[in-house]
Amino acid sequence: MYRDPVYDGATDPTVVRDAVGDWWMFYTQRRATHPAPGDGVAWVHGSRIGVARSLDGLQWTYAGTLEPAASGLALRDGAPPLAVDETHWAPDVIHDGTRWRMFLTEIDGIPARWEGHERRIVEYASDDLRDWTRRGPIPLASDRVIDAAVARCPDGRWRLWYKDEAAGSTTAVAVSDDLESWSLDGVALDGRPHEGPCVFTLAGAWFLLTDEWRGMAVHRSADAVTWERQGDADAVILGEGGPPVDGVQVARHGAVIVTGDDEASLYYFTHPWWDGSELADVEDPSQRRSAVHVARLRVVDGILVAER
Repeated sequence: MYRDPVYDGATDPTVVRDAVGDWWMFYTQRRATHPAPGDGVAWVHGSRIGVARSLDGLQWTYAGTLEPAASGLALRDGAPPLAVDETHWAPDVIHDGTRWRMFLTEIDGIPARWEGHERRIVEYASDDLRDWTRRGPIPLASDRVIDAAVARCPDGRWRLWYKDEAAGSTTAVAVSDDLESWSLDGVALDGRPHEGPCVFTLAGAWFLLTDEWRGMAVHRSADAVTWERQGDADAVILGEGGPPVDGVQVARHGAVIVTGDDEASLYYFTHPWWDGSELADVEDPSQRRSAVHVARLRVVDGILVAER
């Protein structure tokens, strides 16, 4: 559906529709095909947030990147990103009824290894999806947190789910009455390590998807607080893969936009031409490339099903 025209490394997409019905995609602009800014895993760091726009959610046009500005971040139309001295990952964008809010993972510098670097989730606010005011980091369970997902729950409270790498890469949660002050609310999902939580409501139920690096696990809830896994401990959706020539691989970190009473679209990223080797060690740009795909989600007899 969409490939980043600068680095061919679109990952971690989130999609929203503005007041006039236009579609906006915000994503991690990973440096897949460009010379890496350092050794090791530097190629997955040093990223800006890429932006694409669409009239129908299917045909997308690159719009630029969110670049540092006096108040926070601003959309720099079309042109390649500026020099990067920090890492931006995995935005989640919501509308609170008054304005837009973005919950963004920030990492200082461009690390060449996974471990040993603080990761924090920072809130930004905007009236137009183009100019973003930095509101500051959210105090969470550790300084190794990424991948925010925010939603207002049936009890009227807002919850922020996130990956806590300091707790075995499981999903922790914070809660707020007003999106201004947050308190820790424990662990939402433990067990098998995972990342990229995505929370939404469909057909009268709440669902939480997580990326297990082999497809997405599905959890269901009546209240968005207590979750039960769909199927057994190994069950996932969009876990199919094949030879690189086929361009079909497992779904990774994505986000859902509900399109009807009983139907939604899951925008996710994948490495279509990946051969299954450890991505952190891959030097071949063709293996590093990623693309945004979409799947239709429906609830059938209480079960969430995905169709590529």
